[in-house]
Amino acid sequence: MSRNPYLLAADDPERLLALLQEDRSLATGQDEHGYSLIHAAASYNHLDLLRKLVRDFEVPVDLRDEDGDTALFVIETVEAARVLVEELALDPNIKNDEGVTASEKIEAEEEFPAVAEYLKALGGSFVTTNGTTNGTTNGDLSEPLSLPPAPEGLQVRVGTMDETEIGDLQADPEIRRRIEELATREDFQSPEGQAELRRLVMEVIAGQELSGERSVRPRQG
Repeated sequence: MSRNPYLLAADDPERLLALLQEDRSLATGQDEHGYSLIHAAASYNHLDLLRKLVRDFEVPVDLRDEDGDTALFVIETVEAARVLVEELALDPNIKNDEGVTASEKIEAEEEFPAVAEYLKALGGSFVTTNGTTNGTTNGDLSEPLSLPPAPEGLQVRVGTMDETEIGDLQADPEIRRRIEELATREDFQSPEGQAELRRLVMEVIAGQELSGERSVRPRQG
């Protein structure tokens, strides 16, 4: 039987995982067109394989092919999109070499309208299942957050974060202090700084204490 990892990713995920246990370096490989196992698993809707590639084999979820497409550009189901975005924190706002996002490309191809609608609904930010809010940010907390629909059972109150109306942030000077402190740090624009900011903002809009960690249940299709 074939030991081609890309064929196994499409047809036999279990054999692929066994092969990767023998040679973990195969997990991050890409063919001459930049096609990766991440792309294959997402395209063929092998969601458990997708999770294991990222979590167990530490494959970057944002791998791009020769056209600059991430795995989001090749998916065919909303379930695959949710795993990539909500569980594995792949940014849906990434643009390929043509300057379009996955939602724009999928919408233009008119093959998987439900996927395009889901990605469009995310707007500029998205909530992952570990409770962090991801998306583009320029460090200006006066801009309102754009979030997808809240998970069932979670009430989210969103408003502009300014001096006069900042909801729970105004009621908790410690949260305000920590966010302002983050904004003045030299590494504020680094992935670590932005991740910490998003955690704090999510705690505010979800009404959680700074010391707690919240796990958001994945939305069911």
